[in-house]
Amino acid sequence: MTFPLDYAGPISGLLCGSLFGFALERAGFASGCKLTAQLRFSDWAVFKVMFTAILVAATGLYALQVFGLMNKADVFIPTTYFWATLLGGVGVGAGMAIGGYCPGTSVVSCMSGRLDGLVFLAGIVLGTIAFAGAYGSLEPLLTALPGPEAQTVDELLHVPAWVILLALLAVFAAVAWWTRTGAAPADPTALRIDARATGSAS
Repeated sequence: MTFPLDYAGPISGLLCGSLFGFALERAGFASGCKLTAQLRFSDWAVFKVMFTAILVAATGLYALQVFGLMNKADVFIPTTYFWATLLGGVGVGAGMAIGGYCPGTSVVSCMSGRLDGLVFLAGIVLGTIAFAGAYGSLEPLLTALPGPEAQTVDELLHVPAWVILLALLAVFAAVAWWTRTGAAPADPTALRIDARATGSAS
């Protein structure tokens, strides 16, 4: 029996989720404008925060395996289904572009008291229910064209795991350098708004 009374899993999930939500809110992700600005390549905060989380998690998992504290077999690695990935990516990407939120940030926005976050979150719940109801008829399509079974990126490319970590770090460093103050291209929408504001003031 784990402490307290077999609720260690849910409690740790709530604790980690609360900390993650706090970090997202502090990063400004409670506003849909933040994510849409990332899609316009005018604000790279979303990429930097999420890629930092990926790097920390990947490095932590690698360190745990190196020191013998965890086996790779202990981690569930799902098989990629290309049609499901393609359709899901298009659907989620379109929803993020139109609504300005992903599932996690919609919860943060809703808990921050934003009405658009509540509407988006309600849409996610209703969409999930509708998808669950239609899954039986969609399953043949979604499970078609499976990729390599339960492989990590290093296994797929036949390279050591540390090479993938270095590649991720290089990508992050390149984007951080390119998007440093004054280096990234300005958002044309923001420029038009500034121009109108300057013209009206004059």
